[in-house]
Amino acid sequence: MPRFAAIDVGSNALRLRIIEASAPRRPLSSPQLDLLPPSPQAPERAPAWTDIAAERAAVRLGSDVFVSGKLSPNSIGQACAALREFRNVIDNANVDVYRAVATSAVREAKNGATLAERARREAGIELEVIEGTEEARLIQLAVRRKLPTSEISALLVDVGGGSTELTLLDHGDHVLSTSLPIGTVRLIDTYLRDSKTVNERRTRLLDEAIDRSLASVLAELVGKKIDVIVGTGGNVETLADLCPPKDVTPGYERMIDVAAMQVLRKRLSALTAAERRDTFNLRPDRADTIVPAAAIFDHVATSLAHPAISAPGVGLTAGILEELVDKFFDVWDTAGEAEAVIASCLKLGRRYAFDEPHGRRVSKFASQLFDDLQPVHAFGDRERLLLRAAALIHDIGDYVRYDAHHKHSYYLIQHSDIMGLSRDERAVVANIARYHRKSPPDAAHPNFRDLDKEARGKVRGLAAILRIADAFDREHLGKITTARAAIDRAKGRVLLFLSGEGDRELEEWTVLAKSELLRDVYDLKVEIAREVHE
Repeated sequence: MPRFAAIDVGSNALRLRIIEASAPRRPLSSPQLDLLPPSPQAPERAPAWTDIAAERAAVRLGSDVFVSGKLSPNSIGQACAALREFRNVIDNANVDVYRAVATSAVREAKNGATLAERARREAGIELEVIEGTEEARLIQLAVRRKLPTSEISALLVDVGGGSTELTLLDHGDHVLSTSLPIGTVRLIDTYLRDSKTVNERRTRLLDEAIDRSLASVLAELVGKKIDVIVGTGGNVETLADLCPPKDVTPGYERMIDVAAMQVLRKRLSALTAAERRDTFNLRPDRADTIVPAAAIFDHVATSLAHPAISAPGVGLTAGILEELVDKFFDVWDTAGEAEAVIASCLKLGRRYAFDEPHGRRVSKFASQLFDDLQPVHAFGDRERLLLRAAALIHDIGDYVRYDAHHKHSYYLIQHSDIMGLSRDERAVVANIARYHRKSPPDAAHPNFRDLDKEARGKVRGLAAILRIADAFDREHLGKITTARAAIDRAKGRVLLFLSGEGDRELEEWTVLAKSELLRDVYDLKVEIAREVHE
């Protein structure tokens, strides 16, 4: 059976997990609008996993970054040494596929790229620096495999060393997700660094910092129906061991009793880290982080009046493995994943009061042109998704100002979270939207110049299509209802077959006026063909 490995380079430690998995007995059945594949509760769907190896290296990368903004040479060296050991374990286990990710400490470090480059060179590990939204997405995968979230409303709270991710799922539908800079290591280095115990003054300081960070997201959550709070992260299992509930809820055997955790928190705060370690048999790097972790979970649960927190015992590595396994066995819900990205774009567009009917029409036109022109552009499904996303939200810059709104669209997209897209993919989407009008992509533009060669090719090719699709709905009036393209290689042209009602000469004129980029990229002249009646 194939073997899979996941590496999590976190702010408090590095983790490796290796599993062996068998193929599921049936593929996924239908696309989901949700972020994730359909609930993996059914035993006939979920591949069986067997754990092969697990390693952990206590390298606290966050201590450097959250104070100085950089990884120290010593911590980079320690991390690389751990990754070399992980590489040996992976090789000896004959792993077929792996994924290695780094979270808040590395992504915030000014020299995070140095660690990624050395990991590649010294350990043969391709280290991917991911954003908070990607962390949240992967953790959801892990939680949904373990708990019946499709049947309830669940708030997922992942407390890491550098950040806390909160995600609300309503019967499997992704409602909201946010990443906050209140991780355990960050809180220690900021508020508890010189304190052996956590006295009343430090406790008030810690509570106030957590309250302020959580205030906006908790304000959104108060009043919403939340059936269960699910806790993940390095400290959750320890808290579940130390604070078990009196009554067990079926399906949620591992729980944290919030009242008991509050009592424990006071007791832990009065002890030094060494005393906590000895009294409760904790690892040294758990003995200090457990206090801020308990404080964060306490604030969330108390604010939402929940007496208990579920502790399913999963985390980032489990989510990575879930995706690797499904994709390996070709049962990953690719269509559902794409629709989740589009749903995230719709949320972004609505935040900026965009013209949704126009965005949807342009996205439909762009998708159809992409399909019709596939023989000349040779892009794949992922590029089609990037075009759909850019077409949907290409005009959100209107929220700032209509003049130069294409540039404002670029900025808003580039600096927003679109769950399901990587940072590099989001940059491509932002650039495609940037070039839906006015000047074409130019190496003199910093936003375009900063892309790598492959990404620049995608932007040019997809922006050429978007400019035509946007022209079909120039006045946002929906005068053109369908648009198809046919490639005439003999005459070096693309024929556009349009249908609709009323006068649309202005739209057709605009199509030709905005066709120059498509001609330059694909060496095809755009012409309007005969009208096609539906």
